[in-house]
Amino acid sequence: MTPLQLTGQVQTHLIKFAPNHLLHKQVVSHFAALQQAAKKQGFTLHIASAFRSFERQLAIWNKKFTGQIAILDKNENPIDIRQISEIDKLYKLLHWSALPSTSRHHWGTDIDVYDPTLLPINQSLQLKKKEYLAGGYFQELTLWLEENISDFGFYLPYKKDQGGVAQEPWHISYFPLAETFIEQLDLDLVSNTLLTHSIQGKSLIQQELPTIYRDYICNICSR
Repeated sequence: MTPLQLTGQVQTHLIKFAPNHLLHKQVVSHFAALQQAAKKQGFTLHIASAFRSFERQLAIWNKKFTGQIAILDKNENPIDIRQISEIDKLYKLLHWSALPSTSRHHWGTDIDVYDPTLLPINQSLQLKKKEYLAGGYFQELTLWLEENISDFGFYLPYKKDQGGVAQEPWHISYFPLAETFIEQLDLDLVSNTLLTHSIQGKSLIQQELPTIYRDYICNICSR
């Protein structure tokens, strides 16, 4: 992919899959097949989030960094950012949200999934672990995904917390492409992209970028 595609600044690698979602051109047929397999097992597999642009990720980042959107702790509870240091805030934010230009959602290979038919009445989707793990209303979907997505080329890059990004049982990734794209997303590309945009915490990010790159970008679960 081109640098602009890798960092979510253009959409030339994508096609529309559903009214509000874009996927990489080479992922569409594989995700459609996964949906059909899920349907045979009684699941209605929907997309919560697919492609996310650089600008969208930047808006999320800036709102969290400035306190307009809550940053969560590892137990998914809101943090009072006034009570923590800037560097602590940075890493707590990174636990749940990718830096703009580094989100795997930029590639169109990564999809957050859920089953709307399993949501309790009047309950909106939160994309929290308590929904997907033991006792959650998506628990059976999680188990099915773990056992079956590899047959369609997908895997769970955040199957467990490895000391970087939080566990995300809803986040699936098309491995044949994503493994190539993560190698192309080098440190210099990330640094140069961020330098040319108005991102909150820019100087601190640049200072910490080698650690961020190692622990929050490349530190993913194996297939």
